Amino acid sequence: MKIADNLHAFIWRNPQTNNCNTYLIKGSKTILIDPGHVHLFDYVRSGLQDLNLTPEQIDLIIITHAHPDHLEAAALFRKPTLLTMSLAEFVFAKQWLNRYGLDAGKGIEPDFFLQDGKLIIGDLSFQVIITPGHSPGSICLYWPEYKALFTGDLIFSQGIGRTDLPGGNGGLLKESILQIAVLDIEYLLSGHGEVIKGKKAVEANFRMIESTWFDYL
Repeated sequence: MKIADNLHAFIWRNPQTNNCNTYLIKGSKTILIDPGHVHLFDYVRSGLQDLNLTPEQIDLIIITHAHPDHLEAAALFRKPTLLTMSLAEFVFAKQWLNRYGLDAGKGIEPDFFLQDGKLIIGDLSFQVIITPGHSPGSICLYWPEYKALFTGDLIFSQGIGRTDLPGGNGGLLKESILQIAVLDIEYLLSGHGEVIKGKKAVEANFRMIESTWFDYL
């Protein structure tokens, strides 16, 4: 699904299967955000093929947060493809990998860690915003050129991320939502559900979330 020039979304619409939306950004470098589950990666692979791309042509994978439905397929990629997430989220990932008896960190070692502030990848410039609440080191990624915000599982169309999973925190989720609500957003690109397009629709969604969900956080 083409969102704008150089911005594509692979929207997961099967409600019977737990997988996330994956996003592709194209510039002098090619970036994939949240590749999803390993066993469901063929959906992303097919989307890449439609764009005449292969996984080997991805320069960087950005992980918004380390739940398996967003992170797991990162282990399918090999160098020179790079991987990044926040340090707090990598620590969190190793914790749940250990709980499942897996080799903690194998295949998902970041090449660098995301921090609050500007992120420049080739000719692409982004703002990284650390937004805990759904998980300890979740991030949102803002692309000023397109006024596009990638929210992971912080917020969705008419919904918010769960806080009852390990590492969740309702108070922090609320603070993180308020932090991103002040941005100038034309495209709200969440980890699940549909894309919200248009500044008025995005602002209406923030108002709905505040009035409906904030009393529960």
